[in-house]
Amino acid sequence: MPFQVIPRELVFYDLLDAAARNVAEASGELLALVDDLPHAAEHAAEIRRLEHDGDALTHRIIGTLNTTFVVPIDRHDIYRLATALDDVLDYQHGVADLIELLPIDEPFPWFRKQVETLARTCGAMVGAVGHLQQIRKVPSDVSVIKREEREGDWINRRAVADLYSGDYRALEVLMWKDLLAQVEAAIDRCEDVANQIESVVAKFA
Repeated sequence: MPFQVIPRELVFYDLLDAAARNVAEASGELLALVDDLPHAAEHAAEIRRLEHDGDALTHRIIGTLNTTFVVPIDRHDIYRLATALDDVLDYQHGVADLIELLPIDEPFPWFRKQVETLARTCGAMVGAVGHLQQIRKVPSDVSVIKREEREGDWINRRAVADLYSGDYRALEVLMWKDLLAQVEAAIDRCEDVANQIESVVAKFA
């Protein structure tokens, strides 16, 4: 009987899917935090828990990658997808921590729009990652992620222009610029996930 290597393919799809869903859950919690600032500490604690879960998933993906002989897609693609998803979660965790610590009574309207954009982007990312197992063409969710990333850029520029209008104190300008930049970075990492999925499709073409 010939020797047969049995690939552990499904575990990578399942783990990446779980990681993407965890990121999306955190984005929903971040939006809930922005809309419920009096209970920011509770929402931040939940995002912190999700971030720990995300770290555990990332370590499991990388550990499994290092001990699996046959992988369903390129090893570098799996690694980059896992680390990009982890980065999105890290940025969300950082934003939640800052909001909890900073003297914020109400959200800057443009900031709320940006967090809402992030939540939509993360939702589309769940769909895109979920299609990896049947990846023969670029999932439509990839174009949604890219569209939302452009929307995020548009919001960020207008937010910064508003902050520089002279209607805000220096501390508010610094505070909201920092928070906006971190949400923007999270959205950019979502686009990195989309680009990586496009790379996977190209290799199967």
